[in-house]
Amino acid sequence: MSNDLGIDWEAYLSRTRWFGGKGRPFRVGSVTQLAELAGDDADLRATVYLVTVDYTDEEGGSEQYQVPLSSYDEPQDRIAYAFVGSAASGSAVRHVYDGVHDRDAMALWLEGLVAAEETGSADRDGLRFRRVPGTTLSPALVSSPLTGEQSNSSVRFDDTAIMKVFRKVSPGVNPDIEIHEVLTRGGSADIAALYGWVEIDLPDGGLLQLAMIQEFLRTATDGFELATGSVRMVMADLELEVEDSGGDFAGEATRLGEALAAVHAMLRDSFPSERRNSGATGELAASMVARLEQAARIVPEIEPYCERLRDAYSALARLDDLEVQRLHGDLHLGQTLRTTDGWKIVDFEGEPGRPFGERVLPDSRWRDVAGMLRSFDYAARVVELGIPAVDEAEAALRAQRAREWSARARRHFLEGYVASLGSSAGSEEERRILLDAYVADKAVYEAVYEKRNRPTWIGIPLAALERIGTR
Repeated sequence: MSNDLGIDWEAYLSRTRWFGGKGRPFRVGSVTQLAELAGDDADLRATVYLVTVDYTDEEGGSEQYQVPLSSYDEPQDRIAYAFVGSAASGSAVRHVYDGVHDRDAMALWLEGLVAAEETGSADRDGLRFRRVPGTTLSPALVSSPLTGEQSNSSVRFDDTAIMKVFRKVSPGVNPDIEIHEVLTRGGSADIAALYGWVEIDLPDGGLLQLAMIQEFLRTATDGFELATGSVRMVMADLELEVEDSGGDFAGEATRLGEALAAVHAMLRDSFPSERRNSGATGELAASMVARLEQAARIVPEIEPYCERLRDAYSALARLDDLEVQRLHGDLHLGQTLRTTDGWKIVDFEGEPGRPFGERVLPDSRWRDVAGMLRSFDYAARVVELGIPAVDEAEAALRAQRAREWSARARRHFLEGYVASLGSSAGSEEERRILLDAYVADKAVYEAVYEKRNRPTWIGIPLAALERIGTR
């Protein structure tokens, strides 16, 4: 079967959930076969392709996507919904499907991971399967794809494991694998343990990591869903104070703060960290000012807050030093899971739009904290905006309860986090300055995003900007 398969790649990519270039003009520059996994079924071909996408708009640039496919001589009704197209193979026609949705194809990936258990590494059909010591996987596990994801694809293996197949890929060590391996080996109780990963050596000597498999958390509830459910309980009886409503999130927020502190402490001990001088705080503040100025040109509604935001950034620049370390890098409630064993923090891949080299750069832990504080605000306001009010009085009371829920969650999260860090959390004044700057920077980013994508939500980040410097 030829590498291009005779498939209309542009059409295929455009209809997938995980392709990041939808809405931009692009063309497929190249399609390279990375590996073809062999199994007992001679009819099945499980092939992994690397597709290079070149953008033809003014911004330009290119991206690479991993596309696992499976093909058969005969149509497969069981995965008809994952049909990609028909491809010529000599004089015959092969029927091609998204391999992530094909349990027979995924069983070949699982076999490679099982084979790596004894020695920690197994080469198979061009791929290298790696395992973390002390973990066990059964070859009898059956896969089923999860729905709802966008940037990657996840496959569940019964109630035992979940494999994340990276779609947009870049050469180098993926931070999600790197951090999960370190935290798993360190015995962290605040993550889903890593079992292994899949990678391949590139012809130029580079490394491409394609997937990771980790513990499946059977009792997990998405953190954002749990938070918004809590807010809905508050909204169900507006006459009750938040703490009396049955929807108070303060205790959960405290425990989440404690979990993040434990993860940050292990990351600080496991990766290089440093305390940078005042020049670093000045550079950080200057980058925030630059983002503010750019955002103000896109979102004029920011202008009334710009003077106070610049004051917050100036206070950051005056700090004597800045402690930096490895972080989560893209933390919000949607990157957390609540289980019967407590909170788990997931998806350490960092911001998907940034190259690996930038994602692994040390930064202040208060950037992660700020991201979570903003997420509490979003949970409350999204629910508030989604419930129509009977009259202005009810709307005002609903807004008040949303503010109260968010304020309590933010305060208790921060208290749990700081108490767990102890003296390493720094002084209260230093924390206030750092959080004002990082929260403002995050809200400025949100304002631009909402202006472009969800203009009816722009009031959410604007309200956060209004609070900066008013305490």
